[in-house]
Amino acid sequence: MIKFTLRIPEDLHERLTAQATADRRSLNSELLHLLEVGLNIVSPETPNRPGGDSASPAPLRGNGHSPRP
Repeated sequence: MIKFTLRIPEDLHERLTAQATADRRSLNSELLHLLEVGLNIVSPETPNRPGGDSASPAPLRGNGHSPRP
């Protein structure tokens, strides 16, 4: 398992904590659940994935600091 630090606004943290409590999950479990749900919504439309549309443009790669053409 990979561990990393994530900085989020305080109001978002409060919303996530409230949702985790309502769903009877830890904050970590709630975040994992929400990421999985979000990725499942996006992945069918992502190229090179099962059921994906290969005619769609490929996702951007890189570190976000590379110059754009």
